[in-house]
Amino acid sequence: MSQTRPEDQPSNVLRAEHEVILRVVDVLDRLMHRYFDGAGFEVEALQRCVEFFRHFADACHHAKEEDHLFPALESRGIPRENGPIGCMLAEHDMARTLTKKMGEALEARQGGDSAAEEQFQQAASQYIELLRNHIGKENNVLFPMGDQALTEADQQSLCGRFGEVACRSFGGKNREVLAKMADELEAQWPA
Repeated sequence: MSQTRPEDQPSNVLRAEHEVILRVVDVLDRLMHRYFDGAGFEVEALQRCVEFFRHFADACHHAKEEDHLFPALESRGIPRENGPIGCMLAEHDMARTLTKKMGEALEARQGGDSAAEEQFQQAASQYIELLRNHIGKENNVLFPMGDQALTEADQQSLCGRFGEVACRSFGGKNREVLAKMADELEAQWPA
């Protein structure tokens, strides 16, 4: 039986995507600090962050977890109800709600709503905190549990299914284009 290479473990694929997501979360955080410091409300950059979160973090990354990883973990005895999977699913839903609120606030801002910047800031602050905590729980609790519970065959199958998800189009962009968007945002708004 062949051994799954560490870079091919489903948890490591997801951890690598977490790093990309956290880079854009950090950009969003910097943009919000600039806003508080009076440097302005960077609509275009904020729109790109929201687009990234919708397509890369949710449609691509969360799809891998929800459609493939979580069912595999459940089949190996990790509970959904009153367990870590249920908690992660609830947090994915919260992230979607906050992303939607950020998008709506940007639309309202472009329509001249003076309260929209504050609405965006509130949703963005909650999103930043949620994602940082959520990723920490997955990386440090759920993924190690999964690595112990999943068989070699499970892990190989998941990697194949993750590859299929990564080949899809998300909002007209593929995974590589979305990852490049993270690079561009980080370059434009460095730490």
